[in-house]
Amino acid sequence: MKLLSKKVTCNSHGQDSSYFLGWQEYEKNPYDEVRNSRGIIQMGLAENQLCFDLLESWLAQNPDAVEFKKNGESIFKELALFQDYHGLRAFKNALVEFMSEIRGNKVKFDSDNLVLTAGATSANETLMFCLADPGDAFLLPTPYYPGFDRDLKWRTGVEIVPIQCKSSNGFRITGSALEEAYQEAGRRNLKVKGVLVTNPSNPLGITLSLHELNLLVNFIAAKGIHLISDEIYSGLVFKSPGFMSIMEVLMNKKYMNTQVWNQIHIVYSLSKDLGIPGFRVGAIYSNNEMVVSAATKMSSFGLVSSQTQYLLSAMLSDKVFTKNYVSENRKRLKHRQQMLIRGLRNAGIGCLESNAGLFCWVDMRHLLSSNTFEAEMEIWKKIIYEVGLNISPGSSCHCAEPGWFRVCFANMSEETLNLAMQRIKIFAKSISNTIINGRDSNQYSNKNLRRKSLANWVFGLSFHDHKCER
Repeated sequence: MKLLSKKVTCNSHGQDSSYFLGWQEYEKNPYDEVRNSRGIIQMGLAENQLCFDLLESWLAQNPDAVEFKKNGESIFKELALFQDYHGLRAFKNALVEFMSEIRGNKVKFDSDNLVLTAGATSANETLMFCLADPGDAFLLPTPYYPGFDRDLKWRTGVEIVPIQCKSSNGFRITGSALEEAYQEAGRRNLKVKGVLVTNPSNPLGITLSLHELNLLVNFIAAKGIHLISDEIYSGLVFKSPGFMSIMEVLMNKKYMNTQVWNQIHIVYSLSKDLGIPGFRVGAIYSNNEMVVSAATKMSSFGLVSSQTQYLLSAMLSDKVFTKNYVSENRKRLKHRQQMLIRGLRNAGIGCLESNAGLFCWVDMRHLLSSNTFEAEMEIWKKIIYEVGLNISPGSSCHCAEPGWFRVCFANMSEETLNLAMQRIKIFAKSISNTIINGRDSNQYSNKNLRRKSLANWVFGLSFHDHKCER
């Protein structure tokens, strides 16, 4: 260990979070319809697999893009040779037009202000390097994506100070919570360099309101700090209220060419909206010339391949395709979310009302043995090992209240989702019966009965049985 650096041997990566541990357990025993019908169903992965048929249909109809040809002539050599880290102009133009399209063309983006990165992970870390020094802090509203502990902190040395949001108001950002987080950073002798929000929220699946957006703009203007708006889920808003980008707020408030105009930056990616995380396409958008220049230089450490850019520039330039894709994607997401909500309701489980994203913020507080994070971990382990579902506990998202879980719904088939809902229904019923019966002298036998019941259905319920019951 002494031969390695302090950076790689410290435990600040966040890999020991229950969010990542759940993934590890899934990988040991993944569910498969045929080969492992008793395995763990992955519901901790925010992946959009609902429209691959549309993508594959476009690829079949556009062989030149797939085969790296232009007007029937191969440009493979041109793409395979060195491309500078500014990216292909055609792709950057197509990407900013797509960003405008999914925002209802209410705002326009200048491709000169766009920096390409290898996914949103790279984009967020690059902005940390550009905007903060080691030991500085960014404020993040809770609950937030567990990967931010890795993306924002691990290599940069930047600290995260939570903005504590509560279920009592739907986990909305308030002025008092912003100010309290800022003061907490001061008590910890941390210099606050900015606020980072995800809009729509991961894990809440809600869009920020105009009130919250105005609150954030006014706050960073008063404090003289930055605002990063991670809008990676901006194309996945499938119910009212609609999505409003921070850029639209700036335009409406006529902040163009002001200091605040230079303090706000957007992170975007095609990983969620287009469902292609393996392509590693992300972007930083900023009106701050110094940030764009610095981020462009830093992007040499995480480039998007020119082959990928060429293919996607052709796809995103096809306006008929993009219009149909965005519309159909939203319809399918809405349908899938409704399936999850119905399944949870049948199990006596509610969730936060949401309108976007690939997940629901699920309320299982009534199933906890006590109002503690220890009890949350206890029920999470049962759901992993006994129920066979990998979901993300709220504590991994830094939620201040135990009993909330993020549950994803778009990375599996409808049949698998129905099976997952059947499993959780039986589990919730067994827990509720235990609570009703109380924990008296028969507690030991009740636990054994519950364990036996769970074992019976986990090992007896096959995928094929489930299909027959539908």
